[in-house]
Amino acid sequence: MEQVFAPWRIDWIEQPDKNPDVEECVFCELPDWGADRENRLVARSDHAFVLLNNYPYNPGHAMVIPHQHTGDYRDLSDEVLLDHARLKQRTFEAMEDALRPEGFNAGLNLGGGAAGGSIDDHLHTHVVPRWEGDTNFMPVISETKVIVEAVEDTWERLHDAFAEQDGVTVPGEEQAVVVD
Repeated sequence: MEQVFAPWRIDWIEQPDKNPDVEECVFCELPDWGADRENRLVARSDHAFVLLNNYPYNPGHAMVIPHQHTGDYRDLSDEVLLDHARLKQRTFEAMEDALRPEGFNAGLNLGGGAAGGSIDDHLHTHVVPRWEGDTNFMPVISETKVIVEAVEDTWERLHDAFAEQDGVTVPGEEQAVVVD
């Protein structure tokens, strides 16, 4: 049996209810909780927000999520589509500045469990920074993925990179950067 030491995961595992404050949809409710750093919300705009993935494929793995609750991309208005796309651009820029990846994978999870996401009724775009050699023998031979940076440290690096962009407001060190 393969073992990976990840002591920070015990807080999540021991929670009796993984999302105790969620009544309907975590992506709809999370932006209003106020504890942005704790909830890993890095940046927000009028119609979307950037959230670090709790179970990243690589350091910096984030999701750009429209506020509108839908699993169907065709339901998004032009205004929401444009804002979502612009926030993705800002996310690429912040990742380049903070993490210096050599490439990206980006893709939408659109409605239905077959899309592979654990939240299937609220579309979101995954943005995964990539580096040469980030897939090595561990996942191929050992079926184990090694994440080399704590999500909390990645939040700080990306928050700082978003904060340095033009046209943003930084309401505080613990709050998401607001993209105007």
